Amino acid sequence: MLTCAARRGLLLACRGHVRAGLGLAGLGLAGLGLAGLGLAGLGLAGVGLIGTASAADGPAAPAPPVGPVAAPPAPSLFSFSDTIISYRFQGPSAEPGISVQGPDGRREPRAVPKNVVNLFHANTWTYGTNLLSLDILRSGSQDPAGDKFGNFPGVGATEFYLIYRGVLSGNQIFDTDAFSIPGLVKDIGLSFGADINTKDTTFDSEKRAGTFGLNFAFDVPAGYVNLKVQAYKEFSRNGFAVGRFRSVEYRMTPEFELTYALPLSFTGLPLSLAGFNTVILPKGRYGRINENETQVEFVSQTNLVLDVGQLVAGTPHRFEVFAGFQYWHNKFGGDPRRTINTEEKALIAGVSYHLP
Repeated sequence: MLTCAARRGLLLACRGHVRAGLGLAGLGLAGLGLAGLGLAGLGLAGVGLIGTASAADGPAAPAPPVGPVAAPPAPSLFSFSDTIISYRFQGPSAEPGISVQGPDGRREPRAVPKNVVNLFHANTWTYGTNLLSLDILRSGSQDPAGDKFGNFPGVGATEFYLIYRGVLSGNQIFDTDAFSIPGLVKDIGLSFGADINTKDTTFDSEKRAGTFGLNFAFDVPAGYVNLKVQAYKEFSRNGFAVGRFRSVEYRMTPEFELTYALPLSFTGLPLSLAGFNTVILPKGRYGRINENETQVEFVSQTNLVLDVGQLVAGTPHRFEVFAGFQYWHNKFGGDPRRTINTEEKALIAGVSYHLP
């Protein structure tokens, strides 16, 4: 079963345009493969125990009558899968453009608390990995809901953010070790994905983005460290813009994602460090009439994850708690000289549960 730490690496950094959450890049074969091997090991242990018990039970029972032999079950397409539901609180979050008047009459960035429910699924198959993540984010009233006619005072906005990420393993597809460098890289694969969002605000972003590139799974003693080097293409919407500028098509730009999950065994606790760092280079213009240039965007999140199930009841990878910090510079590519509230420094705390 995929640990919460591994799940967070898959979910949080793999977003091209991460929406302040657990984040979100695809966990490479290193992380998912380790989990799959763990399940396989348990299966082999079970077979061994059954064989031992049969030998110790005394005389063998008479063989059953020979009859029709049932066909073996069809092989499963997926060698491993995990489904998780989680809740987290994060704040103070930043939303570009949202401000409040300060005591001196100047506009100041307005902090926004958010409550987030996440549904997540990841699996491995013969040639790679897949993940699907849905964030449901509810903002405080500081980030008001609205429509094309204006805001709804006192009602916080709700956002749905869906992510798909996939990796095709070079070593698995070609049945070779040519896509590895001993002691440095375990596997090099093709990475691809998509982001879709909708949010009930006057801005009405309706983001649609795609990524395609290479995934490098580094050779580490435990856990995983992955680097994605990708092309990133985004389409969006600006409800405040004029005429044809409402529909926004950004140019394709490079994107870099580093994700990791590392066990902290030296603590003597089932504790791990998980996080991501994402860099998106300038992608074009934005604004009411596309008057502003986007800037280099950088987002980093680090979480401490405690496996409470293992600590309290000896049941690992079932119930976990986590806490962390997220820093977002030039959020969504916004230029702080032109757009207020583009820097985020948010605390994160939450719980997650792996479905049986």
